[in-house]
Amino acid sequence: MEKVNAGAASSMNRPVRSYGLRGFTRVCVVLVEKVMPDPFVIAVLLTLLTCVLAVALAPHGDIGTVVTSWYDGVFKIASFAFLVALTLVTGHALSTSKPVSMLLRKVASYPTTAAGAMTLTFFVSMASGLLNWAVGLVVSALFAREIAKRVRVDFAWLVAAAYAGWSFYPCGLSSSIALLSATNGSPLNIIEKVTGSVLPMREFLLSPLNFVPVIVLGVLVPLVFRMMKPHDNETIAADPAKLIEEDTVDVSTERPKTFAAWLDHGWVLNLILVVLGMGYIVMKVMAGKFTMDLNMLVMIFLILGLVTHWTPRAYLTAINNAARVAGPVLLQFPIYGGIMGVMTVTGLADEMAKWFISFSTTHTLPFWTFVSSVLISMFVPSAGGHWIVQAPFVVPAAQHLGVSQHAVAIAVALGEGVADMVQPMWVIPLLAIAGVGMGRVMGFTVIIFFVMLAVMGGTLLLL
Repeated sequence: MEKVNAGAASSMNRPVRSYGLRGFTRVCVVLVEKVMPDPFVIAVLLTLLTCVLAVALAPHGDIGTVVTSWYDGVFKIASFAFLVALTLVTGHALSTSKPVSMLLRKVASYPTTAAGAMTLTFFVSMASGLLNWAVGLVVSALFAREIAKRVRVDFAWLVAAAYAGWSFYPCGLSSSIALLSATNGSPLNIIEKVTGSVLPMREFLLSPLNFVPVIVLGVLVPLVFRMMKPHDNETIAADPAKLIEEDTVDVSTERPKTFAAWLDHGWVLNLILVVLGMGYIVMKVMAGKFTMDLNMLVMIFLILGLVTHWTPRAYLTAINNAARVAGPVLLQFPIYGGIMGVMTVTGLADEMAKWFISFSTTHTLPFWTFVSSVLISMFVPSAGGHWIVQAPFVVPAAQHLGVSQHAVAIAVALGEGVADMVQPMWVIPLLAIAGVGMGRVMGFTVIIFFVMLAVMGGTLLLL
């Protein structure tokens, strides 16, 4: 699909006087567009850098270990990458159904100005991301598309605001770090292994270290985006007609004339899968074993999609239209899995974490944990993945220095959210759904990176 930011370079070269933050943002956008390559190229370059650092610095960084750990990592993350792709495809298909589309259109009809559209998009994305990271990723992109159909707004600026709102998901209900630390007996509950006790979700979610940055940045980030708003003659808006055409699902209403066509339009077949899925969910709830993991989210998206599209033909058409968002995920997630494998097996991530901990004190441990989390997230952009890498060092350090475990857990989670503003892995599926290029979007999020870095780091030092 043709990206809506085509011609961005020529538009950005128009002579416009820009001062202050808007001028600085304009420079960042131009530089990022000229310097930042395709996300796949970034993943390959990060792979090369990780291998070089592992050989030079890691305790187990011999060539054989590096190559083997990269290969193993590529395929260890394959099932997760497939689940993420399924989440995006089934979520996208659900969101293009008539009931959900009507709801998105209704909410998107309220703003009449570009600033209002951006603010609403940010808060919708933030709320959905705090509820569930996968839901937020899909909803934020689709809502931005609905907004762009109605309000003339710089689309990259709007999508950047949506991505910034979504980046708060590590502070919400689907935080991998919080869920792992609250699960009794989990092999990945490092806090329980070290201290003998779990970290209740309420201690994580209701800690001032967690909700104060969310509240402060919830006010500050939209204000910063308003200050970064491109001038009218710099604005590169999406084509509303093109977005409407792409989001229109063409399903034939002609009465089936053959047995095969009758089956294709047989709603009973959809209902069979719905009953099976709902039956499993009910059994889990009655047994008290229901958990909202990625598998369950895909099942819920599938059930709701089958119901809202009603017939097999309609749902298959929606899935085919949604499948375009899965390509970058299926290609690039395994590459990052290889990076994660090298970082973990060679001990490179351990060396990074231990270096930061070596000069930490009781007061500064959460802050330096946060900083090291930002750095490690550049190479391991998965909250659960880099918690497994970082926790074996920060949890014992917290116990030794008398720092609360929820403080270091939150610090790692906050670092993940900040790093997402400059690490392109999670923006890939959002951009694929939204249909916009990465360069201009991340030109805006670079500014937000520094805003979040200051607020979150300051909170960890002050509180």
